[in-house]
Amino acid sequence: MIQFNNTNIKTIALHKVGNKYKDEPLILSKKFIELDDLTGEILSRYFLSKFNFTEFYTFFHQIDIRYNEVYSIIDRIFTNKNINIADTIDLAKHLYEQSVHPKTKGGEFYIAYFEDCIVNGEKTNVVGLFKSENKDIFLKIYSKEENFGIESETGININKLDKGCLIFNIEKEYIVAVIDNTNKGTEAKYWTDDFLHVRPRKDNFNQTQNMLSLCKSFVSQLPSENGKVEKATYMNRSVEALKEGSVNINTFAEQVFETPKLVSEFKQYKETYQRERDIEIDDTFETESAAIKRRATGTMTTIKLDKNFDINIHGGEQYIVRGYDEEKKMYYYQLFFKEEK
Repeated sequence: MIQFNNTNIKTIALHKVGNKYKDEPLILSKKFIELDDLTGEILSRYFLSKFNFTEFYTFFHQIDIRYNEVYSIIDRIFTNKNINIADTIDLAKHLYEQSVHPKTKGGEFYIAYFEDCIVNGEKTNVVGLFKSENKDIFLKIYSKEENFGIESETGININKLDKGCLIFNIEKEYIVAVIDNTNKGTEAKYWTDDFLHVRPRKDNFNQTQNMLSLCKSFVSQLPSENGKVEKATYMNRSVEALKEGSVNINTFAEQVFETPKLVSEFKQYKETYQRERDIEIDDTFETESAAIKRRATGTMTTIKLDKNFDINIHGGEQYIVRGYDEEKKMYYYQLFFKEEK
């Protein structure tokens, strides 16, 4: 959990980072920006208000963490307990070198040093990296003699953060939170993969999300001999098992899939799933309720029938029967219940 109640900007720099592939320029500032109290408050809200989740990342490098350029610069900043303009220029140059995808947009690149942030109950300082790429049109109304005038201006919408990253001075590789609201395809990877070079932190939140994703992947490739009832049942059992607060892979597999054959297949699938995605799901871990709520909503527990009906499976799979009507040439479901609410 992140708290910004007393967090304020100590230092901030701004550079203009274009698309290198399109020969757009990199324009570097030589000094930090001086902020008045009101502007500092507005910028803090613009930068921080969207970081209200508990999914964290960490820096990494295939050879050695010291070769991760952003990590090395951030490590220097936290070691010196301050940021200098040369650090911000190094970060801007590194971002420019990664801005080579044709769809990558140029924009303003902010580097800010925050004080007094609280993460999971621990007070710490933070380095924030933000990029604004999209501009909105705003109307400016003003008095003109005995009338009013209207002008349009182009600017940044402070309610829409395009790209952002908060790096908390906690743990050896630091804890990182990431936002990217502008790109969802392969071109988006330049921010998280190429520029920051981060991966999900191995904590209870990500372990829980990975387990749910594993279950969904495994269940989706099972045969559908009885429609989607069995698949919805398995996913519902998975969610309910994770809600118990802790996971033991053997107990979990037996509770969800029951038959020895499916239990064995699930464990084998888990090994392949981890290897292909370069992740590790522990055989035992504590689950995180926030991750269950975030990832489990609508996770294969809803059966959609044409465009007319949805059946949500929350349990009681023994009271739902699937059949086929020869006269109508259509499938049907029978639902048995004691009380209608």
